Amino acid sequence: MLLLDMKGIVSAFLVGSIVYIFGGAEELFLLIAFLAFSILVTRYDYYDKKEMGVYEYERGWKNVLSNGFFPAVFAVFSPVFGPYPFVASVAAITADKFSSELGIFGGNPYDVFTLKRVKPGASGAVSSLGFLASFAGASFTALTAMVLFSFSSVVALKLAFFGFVGCFADSVAGAFEQRGFGTKETSNLAGAFVGGLLGVLV
Repeated sequence: MLLLDMKGIVSAFLVGSIVYIFGGAEELFLLIAFLAFSILVTRYDYYDKKEMGVYEYERGWKNVLSNGFFPAVFAVFSPVFGPYPFVASVAAITADKFSSELGIFGGNPYDVFTLKRVKPGASGAVSSLGFLASFAGASFTALTAMVLFSFSSVVALKLAFFGFVGCFADSVAGAFEQRGFGTKETSNLAGAFVGGLLGVLV
């Protein structure tokens, strides 16, 4: 299964505590659902991922905070804006996880800026399978939230779309990362922020 080192565990506890205090049990459950989805897609076909050199096993505090910082921030503002920004932010990081873990099986992807072929797993790479996986991840989060918060199907669809857009923002930031501007963590932060910011519009 997906493992966290000690600093990662402490970071996850802090993020989870903030989400629970300000967003309640429902938002914490959605964050746990993200972790469960992440484990599933990370473990999927991991033998091939190891051969491709893209399999990531242990996660640390940087990974936890880059994915969990903005969901925690939006959770703090849940009493003001409702759960929508939080859900959209989680949908964005889930979409990114699905896209990065499953999209690598869609052949050689394209650089989001130049549209030139790049190797699977490269930051800023996009593919048709990656787009489908991204929307699937965002949709799973939105559907889970629809059950937890009794959202309408229209609201759930909007949140899924916002998560998808957040994932694309992550890819754009990843393209800058490939060019020496930013890191994988800043790309994750960008995606989570854009998704959550769009969630304010619901």
